Amino acid sequence: MTSAMAASSPLRPVPPASRAWIGGEPDAAQPLRLFTLPFAGGSASSFASWRAKLPPSMALTPVHLPGRERRLFETPIDAMPAMIAALATAIQPWLDRPYILFGHSMGAVMAYELAAALADLGAPPPDLLVVSGHGAPILPRTFRQISALDDKAFLAAVTELGGLPRQLLDEPELLELVLPALRADFRLCETYAWGARDPLSCPVLALGGRSDPIAGQAELESWQHMTTRPLRSRMFDGNHFFLSTATDAIICSIAETLAALRGQAAIGRAFA
Repeated sequence: MTSAMAASSPLRPVPPASRAWIGGEPDAAQPLRLFTLPFAGGSASSFASWRAKLPPSMALTPVHLPGRERRLFETPIDAMPAMIAALATAIQPWLDRPYILFGHSMGAVMAYELAAALADLGAPPPDLLVVSGHGAPILPRTFRQISALDDKAFLAAVTELGGLPRQLLDEPELLELVLPALRADFRLCETYAWGARDPLSCPVLALGGRSDPIAGQAELESWQHMTTRPLRSRMFDGNHFFLSTATDAIICSIAETLAALRGQAAIGRAFA
């Protein structure tokens, strides 16, 4: 599938199991889908504010992971292979038009693994893979393992990382509901092991926060090893959660990158 394909391409029926994983409208009018994958402890609603800020051509299509929000009472998945296998199956009916995969932190690795799984399945590749707040999976793991800690120590560690709103600690009933998915997300990250494979053929945009101790410029540049295309990267003011403070600039960067890529493709076709 190429970027030139229109949104009017026939949509294969979307089964209920697929709708559980993917939000948005299957028959959205926009000619481009933007799939969003959250950070550890995040959810589809982490990107809710994006809907009103996206260009008219983009349809926000958030991924709903088990164990949170509308899937709160489902068992969270704590292993990357199982997560990607289920997600790759669920997302395919939605690939009726050009699309972007965006993931932040944990979601960045998930987006990469999803792109690789879709390539193995012969599905159309993303027009752009956007990896935010995380280095390439070929880098050694540097963060400490916390998923096996008792609840008090685990929550303290997550809070220290900035991944848990402090006011949530004052809501024990709500905390009890979100804790299983949060712990599963960290276990997924801690047990993930990259399997050597050929680089992706799709373009990659790597985003980071200038004050992020987890993913600095060097970590962003490591994504060049994961694609055959020239890597594009951009840094924003903010820490690891610059996602919430630089939303407008992030969306602008995605749109500008996509426009530049499509311009290059048009020039290439003209001289072919």
